[in-house]
Amino acid sequence: MSENGTTNRTPVDFWFDPLCPWAWMTSRWMLEVEKVRDVEVRWHVMSLAVLNEDKLDELPEQYVENMRPGGKAWGPVRVVTAAQQLHGDEVVGKLYTALGTRIHNQGEGITPEVIAGALAEVGLPADLIEYADKDTYDAELRASHKEGIDKVGQEVGTPVIAVPGSDGEQIAFFGPVVTPAPKGEEAAKLWDGTLLVASIPGFYEIKRTRTQGPIFD
Repeated sequence: MSENGTTNRTPVDFWFDPLCPWAWMTSRWMLEVEKVRDVEVRWHVMSLAVLNEDKLDELPEQYVENMRPGGKAWGPVRVVTAAQQLHGDEVVGKLYTALGTRIHNQGEGITPEVIAGALAEVGLPADLIEYADKDTYDAELRASHKEGIDKVGQEVGTPVIAVPGSDGEQIAFFGPVVTPAPKGEEAAKLWDGTLLVASIPGFYEIKRTRTQGPIFD
C-alpha cells in the first residue's frame, strides 16, 4: 500500500537517498503521479555514499566529508534501512517523507534531531536512531542499492525509477530531474512522456544544463 492508500495499481519502484535534493523533488512528483495515474510507488533505498565510495578523489571537496565512512550521508539511509528491516516495507515511504521534509523543505540538514523528529512523526521507535552509526544492516543497504543501480548502470545517481515493460522486463531510468515538482496535469504529462521515451529501444539520454536549484514547496 502506498502513502496514498492505493492498492492493485501498476507498481513503480523508486530508489532514493534521503540526502539528495533532486531525488526528493522527483519523489514529490511521483506522489503526485499516484493521484493522476494508476500507479503505486514502492520505495527502496540507495546510497550516494556507496555509489561514490571509490570516487572520493573525484568529488568536490564540500561533498567528500559527507561521503566518507562515518559521514553525514550514511546516517539517514542506514536508519531507513533499519526501519525497513525491523518494521516492514510500508514504513519506508512515510519515513522518507518525514526525513525529506525536515532536511530539504525546512532546511534543517542532517542532524540527530532531524532523524529523531522524523522517527517520532511516523511512530517508529526512537532507538532506531542508534543505527545511524552502525553497519548492522549495511549488507541489506548495499543489496538494495545494487538492485537499483544495476538496472541503469554505474554512471547515474539517485533517483532510479523502474516500471514494468511490455515484455515483462522492467524499464528503468535515472530521474527525471525537475524543479519544482509538477502537480496535477503537468505531473501526468511528465509521467506519460517519461514512460514513452524510456520505452524506446536504444534511447539513453536527454539532458540540458540546470540553471535553477531545487524549489521546495
